[in-house]
Amino acid sequence: MPNNLVIVANRLPVDRVEQADGTPGWRLSPGGLVTAIEPVMRANDGVWLGWPGGTDQDLEPFEHDGMSLVPMSMSQTDIELFYEGFSNGTLWPLYHDLVAKPEFHREWWDAYVSVNRRFAEKAADNAAEGATVWVHDYQLQLVPQMLREIRPDLRIGFYLHIPFPPGELFQQLPWRRQLLEGLLGADLVGFQGHGAAGNFVRLVRQRVGHKTHKDLVYLPDGRTVRAAAFPISIDSQGFEDLATSEPVAARAKEIREALGSPTKVFLGIDRLDYTKGIYARLRAFSELIADGHLDVEDAVFVQVAVPSREQVEQYRILRDDIDRLVGRINGDLGRIGRPAISYLHSSYPREEMAALYRSADIMVVTPYRDGMNLVAKEYVACRTDNTGALVLSEFAGAAEELRQAWLVNPYDINGMKSALLEAYRAEPKETTRRMKAMRRTVTQNDVAAWADSFMTELADIRSSHGKAVRPAKRS
Repeated sequence: MPNNLVIVANRLPVDRVEQADGTPGWRLSPGGLVTAIEPVMRANDGVWLGWPGGTDQDLEPFEHDGMSLVPMSMSQTDIELFYEGFSNGTLWPLYHDLVAKPEFHREWWDAYVSVNRRFAEKAADNAAEGATVWVHDYQLQLVPQMLREIRPDLRIGFYLHIPFPPGELFQQLPWRRQLLEGLLGADLVGFQGHGAAGNFVRLVRQRVGHKTHKDLVYLPDGRTVRAAAFPISIDSQGFEDLATSEPVAARAKEIREALGSPTKVFLGIDRLDYTKGIYARLRAFSELIADGHLDVEDAVFVQVAVPSREQVEQYRILRDDIDRLVGRINGDLGRIGRPAISYLHSSYPREEMAALYRSADIMVVTPYRDGMNLVAKEYVACRTDNTGALVLSEFAGAAEELRQAWLVNPYDINGMKSALLEAYRAEPKETTRRMKAMRRTVTQNDVAAWADSFMTELADIRSSHGKAVRPAKRS
């Protein structure tokens, strides 16, 4: 049945699970994208199109928890070339300031084009006349233009959840023009920050040659494309309700007792990814203990590393490196029943995450580069008593909004040590002042406000700019 709203993302918002009776089933996925989009979908009775994981072919559309879902199939070759290859071996490191070296392989690009075309065709099949299609993230940057060629009647939005790099980095990409033209198929291209939107507009002017003015791109066919910042957020009320529930409060108390009731609990929660800065932050914490500023009797660092892209070689190497580092730190600095670092390589449901947020005195979010980082906002939302401290990388998108955090350069180990120590020693009056301000920001700018601002702006884009446009000179 044609739908007035179609969400197009690489993944469906559900994961396969084995139910209690042994039959296969589905559960809502963890993660920022699902958290952000699920309320929009429900409010608009839309359909979500994406890959459910695995290599099962020809899965039928189905409903889960009231959401209409259309699964896209992928072969093992698609997974290796499109997903693990071009998406996560080329684009991910390139868009994250070359924290790792990107690889440029033509066969990866060919697979990226092929999979994007299949997504575009399926979206076209599921969209009603004049419908709105909202395409998400770096895996699907060609879909807007492909979809417009098939269905020019559609209103198309695109949102990039990760950073968009400056021209000096983006221009390394052999297929830079094709990606820019792919995004220009959208009426509205959304980014996490103003800098990313500016990077995109400059590249369009320089590399594609279209006329631009501030955040607008004027195309020769009469369309106007707007590139703007829409900082993503969370369901802040949902996290508040969860954090104040009796089961979560009791679980938070259990966690602190299991850790030996230390004076201060430091917490990191990240996907196991080389952009997240996990190795550097654990080193910084261990040096504070080694230097005598902290003691394992008083402070413990809980690091949750959610498994991620475990078939990719760089991620396997990272896991081994962190495993060795944690073992070395605990071997050198820990005592019986008092490890310096409590390391958990696992994913947890939302309730357990809320309990961890409640149990932690100091949240440490120190990525080398991050589009937003919703973990920082989730922690703030869960601190309903205005206690707790946030140590935050200045290279996370969240730093633009959460200015009252202790901001750090994650490449500066000594600077990170100083910030961790300041947060540890901060007076309650100081942490309360900072947390109140951050909570106000997160509460007022929640996921509903984010989605509403994007959808409102998408609806307002003019169908034709009515200008006689000469392409700008390409440089």
